Amino acid sequence: MKRFTDWFSLEGKKAIVTGGTRGLGYGMAEGLSRAGADVVIIGTTKKAWESAEKLEQAAGRPVRAVVGDLSVEQDTPAIYEAAREALGGRADILVNCAGIQYRCRAEDFPLEQWNRILALNLSAVFRMSQLAARDMLERGWGRIINVASMTSFFGSEMIPAYAASKGGVAQLTKACSNEWAARGVTVNAIAPGYMETKLTSDMKEKNPAQYAEVTGRIPMHRWGTAEDLQGITVFLAGDASAYITGAVIPVDGGYLGK
Repeated sequence: MKRFTDWFSLEGKKAIVTGGTRGLGYGMAEGLSRAGADVVIIGTTKKAWESAEKLEQAAGRPVRAVVGDLSVEQDTPAIYEAAREALGGRADILVNCAGIQYRCRAEDFPLEQWNRILALNLSAVFRMSQLAARDMLERGWGRIINVASMTSFFGSEMIPAYAASKGGVAQLTKACSNEWAARGVTVNAIAPGYMETKLTSDMKEKNPAQYAEVTGRIPMHRWGTAEDLQGITVFLAGDASAYITGAVIPVDGGYLGK
């Protein structure tokens, strides 16, 4: 019989975190590393190596980095393979956190921004999940954790591409779960509420009324932080969540319940 703490241990597991160089992805990578996983973060610039070094110091165990742009479809297989090889040829856990946003009224929204956001926020999530699942299904065990959003539940304003992409992430999570759950690979999504990140900071300037409204609606009366996602990430990555799949779990300070 397992000890209670074993249900939440990730010792010996190998994890890939996209968008792990900063913000929410960085926090999730830190949580996995602290729980005992070997982690590789993927970022678009050399800052990924700096972030990996910082994570390594914080968690006290090796963290590696791969530099690549997941929005470029033809590059994704090579990026995944580099991350997998950095982990010794195996990936047990995939966290799809890389994402971008652009704020503009729908009637003026540039098509190039639409395509750019959908490429990274949705298409890259599918492609990385597909590549990882092929490895995981062979071994009969794997955990895929996607990062959804409050906009997976409602449309919001001035972010039509982001809302569309995160709605797609929620449905993709369920679709992949339906196919892979019986073969040992769970697929879930975390839907962060309003979080203090660089991605959301422009709301204060471009739509201060919306920012005040959002803050006033959160029952905890604060925006979330990357640290608030660490517990749920570790939970979904390990054995404690073995019978949870196809779920989109809000971590929102109670926002959706009000």
